[in-house]
Amino acid sequence: MVEAVLDASALIAFLREEPGADKVAAVLTRSCISAVNLAETYGKMVEHGKRLEDVAYQIERLRIPVVPFDAEQAQIAASFWKPTRSVGMSLGDRACLALALKTAAPAFTTEGEWLKGDLGVRVVKIR
Repeated sequence: MVEAVLDASALIAFLREEPGADKVAAVLTRSCISAVNLAETYGKMVEHGKRLEDVAYQIERLRIPVVPFDAEQAQIAASFWKPTRSVGMSLGDRACLALALKTAAPAFTTEGEWLKGDLGVRVVKIR
C-alpha cells in the first residue's frame, strides 16, 4: 500500500542528504513517484553535476515504484492548473498532486506554496 507520493524535490533532498531527507527516508519503502517527477529528478541531479547513469543506478536501487502518467492523471493535473496558477505550480508539481489525489496518499515536497492550495490533497512539507 502506498503511503506517500514523492515530488522530485523530496527525492532530490533524500539523494543529496539535504534537510528533510530523514522525513523521506521514513516513508521511502512505502512511497511511489510519478514518471514525470522521476524525469524531473534525473534532470535536476544532472544539473547538479551528477552523471545520469549514476543517478539512475542510485534510484533503481531504492526500488521506488514509478507510476506512469496516464490520461486520468493528465485530466486531474489540468484541473489543478487554474487554482494553482497564482502560486506558479509547474506541470511536474501538478503531476505529483494528481498522483497523490488518485492514490489518496500525501504528497511529500519541499515546496511551501503547495500548502496554499485547497485541492483535496494532503501535502507534507519536508522542511
